[in-house]
Amino acid sequence: MSLVGHRPDGPGARPRVVLVGPMGAGKTTVAGLLAEAWGVTARDTDADIVAAEGRSVADIFVESGEPEFRRLEHDAVERALGEHDGVLALGGGAVLDPTTRERLAGHTVVFLRVGLSDAVKRVGLGSSRPLLLGNVRGRIKTLLDERAPLYESVATLVVDTDGRTPEDVAAEIREALADQRALAEREENA
Repeated sequence: MSLVGHRPDGPGARPRVVLVGPMGAGKTTVAGLLAEAWGVTARDTDADIVAAEGRSVADIFVESGEPEFRRLEHDAVERALGEHDGVLALGGGAVLDPTTRERLAGHTVVFLRVGLSDAVKRVGLGSSRPLLLGNVRGRIKTLLDERAPLYESVATLVVDTDGRTPEDVAAEIREALADQRALAEREENA
């Protein structure tokens, strides 16, 4: 996949990069920084769902249940993968869907890995996130343990975020993807 050039959003567009990872990894923040650096737009599938539904993710979970949220999430990811050409941040649970994991094949996918301690600090123990009701620290640990293999399975690049600023993480991604592009171009011309 070439990372050079800019195509407008619309049918047939392809994200420049897709960010995955658990809550607290910094996907939305890093997506904004990457988009700004590359002169493209950032898109977040959770924000797409909220805009379409007119209610928060927490309200969707409470009022309609997790299965309905996952259906909305699947649809939002499908649309974004097919029409967005900038930086795309997926909700933390998007990789639970096998079809979404299949659709990510062939895309440049960056897993923003975060450890338990940093995730808890970033999310907060008084979190209003629906999947964290009860023992927040315990739930975050369970989610990290359950989902890490799924994030790794779709990732073309893994970036650790613990103890780092979003700016440092975005810079590492830009550098790594530029290196990958240069290598691919050398191989093409060989």
